[in-house]
Formats: sequence, C-alpha cells, structure tokens
Amino acid sequence: MGRELISKRDGELITGGAAGVPAVVLAAGEKAGLRFLEFFTANIRNANTRRAYHRACSDFFRWCGFRGLPLERIGPVHVAAYIEKLGKELSRPTVKQQLAAIRMLFDWLVTGQVVPVNPAHSVRGPRHSVKKGKTPVLTADEARVLLDSIAVEREDKNSGTVTPLVVGLRDRALIALMVYTFARVGAATGMNVEDWYFQGRRWWVRLHEKGGKRHEMPAHHNLEEYMAAYIEAAGLAGKKGTPLFRTAKGKTQRLTERGITQPEVYLMIRRRAGGAGIKTLIGCHTFRATGITAYLKNGGKLEVAQQMAAHESARTTGLYDRRGDEISLDEVERILI
Repeated sequence: MGRELISKRDGELITGGAAGVPAVVLAAGEKAGLRFLEFFTANIRNANTRRAYHRACSDFFRWCGFRGLPLERIGPVHVAAYIEKLGKELSRPTVKQQLAAIRMLFDWLVTGQVVPVNPAHSVRGPRHSVKKGKTPVLTADEARVLLDSIAVEREDKNSGTVTPLVVGLRDRALIALMVYTFARVGAATGMNVEDWYFQGRRWWVRLHEKGGKRHEMPAHHNLEEYMAAYIEAAGLAGKKGTPLFRTAKGKTQRLTERGITQPEVYLMIRRRAGGAGIKTLIGCHTFRATGITAYLKNGGKLEVAQQMAAHESARTTGLYDRRGDEISLDEVERILI
C-alpha cells in the first residue's frame, strides 16, 4: 500500500507518519491500513476522543515495532506487558483509557477480518474507583467575584462617555453560560447565534453536547442580562449560522467572524482569574462543577442536576458535587493545637 494513498485519505483527521498509520499496521497490508484509518475516521466522531485514542494506539504499535512484533503475532502477553509498563509511568485512569483504546481498535480489526482474535480482550487494566471529581471548583462567592471583576465598559474621563467593552462582555457571558447551564466548554464554543433564542416568554439555550446530544434549557435571569448586553454590543442579533462567541482582533475590541476555541477560552479564564485575585488553578471545566455544586447546595435535586448537565448517569453528576469539601474542612479545623 502506497503512502500517497493513505496520506490523502482523511488527512485532516489523522496526522503524523503515513497519515498516522503506524509502521506495524502498514506492514500488514493495505486492508489493515485502511481498516485502521476507518476506525478513527468512521467509527469515532468526537475529535478529542479520536486524538486520544489515536495517540494511545500509535504508542502501542510503536512499542511493538521496537520489539519486532508484526501485527499478526501480537498476543495477550504483549498487551499485558505494555499495560504493565504504562502502569509504572502513568496514572491509573490514563492506563485504563489506553487499554480501552487498544481493545476497541482490535475489536474493529477483528470485525474487519484483519486479525482473527482480539489480544487485548483478556487483559485486565488497573483497578480505579472514583467517588469525587478532581476538577477545581469555585465557591459561589468566588464565582460572583470573578464575574463582577470583568470590565465590561470604559468611561472617558473628559467627556463622561461610556463605551462598552465587547471582549469583556463576551467573556462574562461565556463564563456565566457555563456556570448557569452546566455546559461543557465544547458545547459553549460550538454555539451559533440561533442557539440563543426566545420561547415561551423567556430566553433559552440550545447546546450540542457530546455524542450528538441536543440539549435545551431555560436561561437564568443573570445569564439573560449578560447575554443581552454582549449580543447588543457585538451586533450579533439576527446573524444566524454564525458563531455566538468569537475571537477578537488583538486589543481592538473588534470581533472576528471566527468562533473562539477551547484553548483560547482556557487562556482567557486563567487571565480573568488572575485579574480577580483567584489563586485556585481553575480551567474550563471548573464552571460546570461550580454550577452543579451551587445548585445542590441550594436545595437542588441530584436527578434534576443530572438532567440539566445532560449526564447519562446520576453517578457522573455526583462526581461534580463538591459540597463535601466544606464539611471536610470544618472537621479539620476541629484539630485545635
């Protein structure tokens, strides 16, 4: 199989090497190479999962290549040895993810009649049980300080004229959206203007979450205020089919036509947190956990929080419930020495 054929096939999805096909797979023939590509391009739709699984599988086959193992000779003992090696280098959740990627890829190769059996099927990963998430959260007071610290207007001291700062309005609206709707950052940055809409005498949010889920919920009154100010200042009303949250041209306070990306949101959050004097190392996912915790602390029900967060399981929602953090701190403070 020629490298030219592989490199032209979905090159924007898989990168590196011969379009990201490891040498061990390339050596097994054209059918194996194409089946490998199809696993990532046709079988996995989420871009983040695709990148993580491709990296995991490529690392495994690179390890096999260094040991002279052709694809057809890879067995459970080799997969087990590789997982044992990873266990000394990586965290347990990461090792479990790597094994899952390898196992799923070989399942795909088996159904495509590239290999007869899945060598990863019988290999057990490390035990790992999670009862509380690790995402840094803010208290309700800290979240309020952060939102209030964002400058949204500038006053000319000579004329007294007040000018809206569209970047500040954008940042405040975006952070508020993640807090009040429990939205993942990918769903927030993926919104178009028409995903903020009026219905039944109030404003609604339409989110396109993981797995193609379309999730809609009414907007909190604070979020309504922040979004209205941002959309008016940005002149976005009626611009359907265009990104709701956009990048800005340097420090000009002028928005571009391009939607803001997750890495750009992370940098914005770190900058805004620093400006607000918040020392917690927060990130994009912080606001999902912050919103869920604040909701539950004020008498919200876990099953409703699950629905609002678009989680498949209430157990997943429970990982974002950080009410126990304060209880633990209270108990620690009883140690009077």
